[in-house]
Amino acid sequence: MKKVLFMALALLAVVSADAKKLDLKEITRGVFRAETVGDVQPLNDGESYAQLSSDGRRIVQYSFKTGKEVATLFDVSTVKGDKLDDIDGYIMSPDGKRILIQTQTQRIYRHSFTAQYYIYTIHNNRIVPLSTKGPQQTPLFSPDGVQIAFVRDGNIFIVKLLYDNAEMQVTKDGKKNHVINGIPDWVNEEEFSQNRAMVFSADSRQIVWVRYDESAVSECFIPKTTGGFSYKYPLAGEQNSTVSVWSYDVPSRQTRQLQVPIEPDGYVARLEATADSSQVAVFTLNRHQDCLRIYMANPLTTVSKLAVEDKVDKYVREETYTDAVISDRHILLPSDRDGYMHLYLYNFNGQLLRQIEQGNYEISEVYGYDEQTGAVYYASHENGATDQRVWVAYENGKRDCLTKKAGWNSAVFSKNLQYFINTWSDINTPYVCSIYTAKGKKVETLVDNKSLRDQLKNYQLGDRELFQLTTSEGVTLNGWMVKPADFNAKKKYPVVMYQYGGPGSQQVKNAWSIGMNGQGAALEQYLCQQGYICVCVDNRGTGGRGADFEKSVYLKLGQLESIDQVEAALWLGQQSYVDKKRIAIWGWSYGGFNTLMSMSEGRGVFCCGVAIAPPTTWRYYDTIYTERFMRTPQENPTGYDDNPLTRVNSLQGNLMIVHGLADDNVHYRNSAEYTEALIQADKDFRQQVYADRNHSIYGGNTRNHLFRQCVNFLNDNLK
Repeated sequence: MKKVLFMALALLAVVSADAKKLDLKEITRGVFRAETVGDVQPLNDGESYAQLSSDGRRIVQYSFKTGKEVATLFDVSTVKGDKLDDIDGYIMSPDGKRILIQTQTQRIYRHSFTAQYYIYTIHNNRIVPLSTKGPQQTPLFSPDGVQIAFVRDGNIFIVKLLYDNAEMQVTKDGKKNHVINGIPDWVNEEEFSQNRAMVFSADSRQIVWVRYDESAVSECFIPKTTGGFSYKYPLAGEQNSTVSVWSYDVPSRQTRQLQVPIEPDGYVARLEATADSSQVAVFTLNRHQDCLRIYMANPLTTVSKLAVEDKVDKYVREETYTDAVISDRHILLPSDRDGYMHLYLYNFNGQLLRQIEQGNYEISEVYGYDEQTGAVYYASHENGATDQRVWVAYENGKRDCLTKKAGWNSAVFSKNLQYFINTWSDINTPYVCSIYTAKGKKVETLVDNKSLRDQLKNYQLGDRELFQLTTSEGVTLNGWMVKPADFNAKKKYPVVMYQYGGPGSQQVKNAWSIGMNGQGAALEQYLCQQGYICVCVDNRGTGGRGADFEKSVYLKLGQLESIDQVEAALWLGQQSYVDKKRIAIWGWSYGGFNTLMSMSEGRGVFCCGVAIAPPTTWRYYDTIYTERFMRTPQENPTGYDDNPLTRVNSLQGNLMIVHGLADDNVHYRNSAEYTEALIQADKDFRQQVYADRNHSIYGGNTRNHLFRQCVNFLNDNLK
């Protein structure tokens, strides 16, 4: 028996010695990125979906019934007209006769871009430019498929396909940094997660849009080596764009302002078309963002009628309007009015018909409402915040879980809601993508990432595990941990704590996407090879656990979050295998802010930390995001005054701060003023600045360089 055990241990040692080590450059290049079924566009037939081929040269149609390729909808090698090498994206017409082909894409901000679009007519296999007068933004087919609206230089244009693609200008007052029609300004794009603010009416006769007058908004200059640019960026408490809703009647060429009751400093968070040509849904928010109203506006008469009002404690969560569904005759609205995010069904007159489901869990994604059967398809955390599964709720109140496997499930449904592509993973398994029927029967597995799983077997990878801890204040927090492959419980390891921690966010999931750089926590595995244990804990304010947990940080961002990160470090320090004198913390954006707040919380548990692109005072951040959680500085000066800048004298531990000079989101000013405060407080620090890089700090070798500096800093301070 002893001989067998010795041989087994010897074999294990050989396997361990032969195993590869992860390379940082490979991680930042995405070598370990799992395959998924991405960019799925369900087609109107309800039986198929389209995808752009991996080489960007074909648009391929697949069957939901079999998962097999059934047709090539577009091919750059055979198309007639202008020669294209590849394409960046596409938009199908409602009637399926034409496709808008996207090329020469130029990014602007997080969601916005310009591109040169081509109109592809399927029956003659020919492309022609949508316009020859300059790049376009957010082109939109009319419901009848014979008109295309788009935006250029802040103005709306319409191309009429039945009139030799004649181009007609709808608005003429668009002017950079003054007036924008049909697309949102910077803050509305960033914080309401949208890049289009226009729709056609159901009869294709009217186009309805939001007009943003940003002439009174503060202007910000972003420096770049090529000269930089100016744009409008409203700081918390300052003037926003004035918004109004307009319509244009295509046959009569008449422009009208719709009578939508928008408060003088309020927002239009969404415009949605309906199946009724006399009604367009307009989602408005007051500046405090605690009252969402959905108006049904008539684009011809301009009259608006209030359909739904959702007034909740503290603030309306973004999912309430981003995940709302406008079906042919109903409004399906998520709301946390009872303390958890649940679904409520209304008719267009605003009558609440029923609450779809209820319980002490959160709805996390909404997929659709079946008008024929009354069934609602959604995802929820019914099995705990770290677990997500796909569900159906029937009209009779019965509910079924369609994806019963524990882990993280999401779905893309067919147009008729009869099929869905499920993407599943867990903390130790890369994505598996399969087609299911709406009854939960598996049809076909499309992607299983077997090659990646086989590839990873050749590397020294440690265990990933979920855990919970309870703080001294009695708060239970969720976390994950990655240990070295050769973990020895008798040793004491230094710990690197990664976190984000912002309101409604969630980093702790039973999912392959975990980690600072994703890829199954590949970056954390690399750090484990350096001899660290890597940990992530979701503090109070994060999502998946109900309104009370998430909104506990209201009016005092950073205070409870930093307490929880410190408490997590203290808990880790009590574990027999952790060296409590060598614990580091790092994070990006809100995670950078949380790093600075945690290192200056007062208890000095962190040996060192890295703050990447951190806000250092909410007075320097934008109106919509900041005021959602903090109200204005004028209303809440005490909350705003507790920040990394005012805590600088309490900072303990060695600090590295990283920022991109061209960050249009969290301006470099945040780090500039913080480092000046550190200097005046006579505190040493390390700083890394990246010219021409935005909030994501990427491009070329940038990510590899950034993470190498971070790892070197951690090694200098923890080893």
